[in-house]
Amino acid sequence: MRALVWHGKSDVRCDTVPDPIIEDPRDIIVKITSTAICGSDLHLYDHYMPAMEKGDILGHEPMGEVVEVGSAITKFQKGDRVVIPFTICCGECFFCKKELWSCCDHTNRDKEKAEKLMGHAPAGLFGYSHLTGHYPGGQAEYLRVPYADVSPFKVENDSLTDEQVLFLSDIFPTGYMAAENAEIEPGDTVAVWGCGPVGQFCVQSAWMLGAGRVIAIDRVPERLEMARNHGRAETINFEKSDGTVYERIQEMTGGRGADRCIDAVGAEAHATGSFDALLDKTKASVFLATDRAHVLREAIWCCRKGGTISVPGVYIGFTDKIPFGASMNKGLTMKTGQTHIKRYTQKLLDKIDSGEIDPSFGYSQLSAGRTA
Repeated sequence: MRALVWHGKSDVRCDTVPDPIIEDPRDIIVKITSTAICGSDLHLYDHYMPAMEKGDILGHEPMGEVVEVGSAITKFQKGDRVVIPFTICCGECFFCKKELWSCCDHTNRDKEKAEKLMGHAPAGLFGYSHLTGHYPGGQAEYLRVPYADVSPFKVENDSLTDEQVLFLSDIFPTGYMAAENAEIEPGDTVAVWGCGPVGQFCVQSAWMLGAGRVIAIDRVPERLEMARNHGRAETINFEKSDGTVYERIQEMTGGRGADRCIDAVGAEAHATGSFDALLDKTKASVFLATDRAHVLREAIWCCRKGGTISVPGVYIGFTDKIPFGASMNKGLTMKTGQTHIKRYTQKLLDKIDSGEIDPSFGYSQLSAGRTA
């Protein structure tokens, strides 16, 4: 089959690789009909994420048609149309039973490597670093899906297009969980950094959870336009704004700050003119740092006292110059994490089925990349 394969920094090729086969009774094989590029794939392309190896197949936002079924699988049969979440979950461990699906204890095949870097290993993920189990990904013609009786789900409504349900593999649940983690209360002002696909779904989800006002921050005009037109958000273009983002949010909130702040950018933040951004870029270029954490610093600065910061944006290692004193003295709550997708799939699929949201809005633009 053909697949997108990582060969090194800035070197991804479409190669011919062996077709996947059933390796365990709980496996299925899926013929991929749609897949997406994730902003966290950029961390692989730019080689910020460690433990990549030449020959790794990329991709963790796929869906398709079941073509083979392991002997233990009763949930699916050949011909079923399925969406495959990026997290691989056993369904049996302590964390799965608590619905902390992205923390599964059994699916990371390289947990010893992850434990050395993080203390404990997260779940296995498709198409990502060897820190997350080195599972071949879904930017390919076919995909072996292990533990297929747990996370993948069948699309029963044939009238729904791939474009409407594909984002349930990652970015719609990621945006929704980010908004949920922000602990939004009715009428809150929610600031979202990053207007890529995850940021757009953070905006949409903030309204679903009762926000009174949403402020979207980016520098790409098309993304900001989408946040305004489809997300009803007020926007800040940080490259063209009069004043800093902090000054603009202070002005827009009467000096109180945003109630809830969402960092949908992560490790490779761009910023212009700020000293901390220049320092991040310099240190990263000489391998003295792994993350450009400008957005996280800015969110801490902009969040009101007693507010909440939610971080769906991916970070790699040791971030530098975080104003933790400000976070502590302002009494901020911070929530982070890879998405517990299985917790949200049925709820969000119901919203799509009912017409409450159509994730295919601006599909061609959203498919161009994700910031988190």
